[in-house]
Amino acid sequence: MRDADGRAIRIGQSEFRCPCHACAFFHSRDEEYELLLPFSKAGAEAGERLFQVVDKAHLEERRRRLVEVGIDVAEAESNRQLEIRPWENAYLRGDRFDQYAMLDLIQEVLTDGRSNGFPMTRLWANMEWALDDWPGVHDIVEYETRLNHFLPKYNDVVVCTYDLSKFSAPVVIDIMRTHPQVIVGGVLQENPFYVPPDEFLAELNRRPH
Repeated sequence: MRDADGRAIRIGQSEFRCPCHACAFFHSRDEEYELLLPFSKAGAEAGERLFQVVDKAHLEERRRRLVEVGIDVAEAESNRQLEIRPWENAYLRGDRFDQYAMLDLIQEVLTDGRSNGFPMTRLWANMEWALDDWPGVHDIVEYETRLNHFLPKYNDVVVCTYDLSKFSAPVVIDIMRTHPQVIVGGVLQENPFYVPPDEFLAELNRRPH
């Protein structure tokens, strides 16, 4: 499958069309890098924008690994093709998780990509910030489903990564149900368990608080 500009968008052995909102489940950081570094390199070579969110403790590792696959990180950051933000400048601004502020930020990032001349944005977000007890952190499932209200309007790729060894089974099940595409075992596919956002939000409202 190909995007509107005729390029094949690939993760691992899978090709898919945009827009894409995928949850990617891994068992280690190495496994995450093995799949998403080639995805990032392909985007850089195609002149697309890369926006990544990562634990600040892993910022230098992320830059090093991107360099190792052939991305000129310094050049890409200087011309705004690449932006790597720590959680504190994205999900945890103000030392809390405000889902609505983050929804606005995602739309701003995707809109800015186009307005700055990039044909599409590849967004790679590590979600382990949700394992800590920040205010608002329990809104993560609601946030993930609300993304589906507007992501279909953008011809971009959003990949949210989760370490299966760290998240509980109930959270993993809910997260899976909020993503139209899923990556398991390095294979991206249309998600048969996906629930449209209005339907899922109604279900969340019925749950005991």
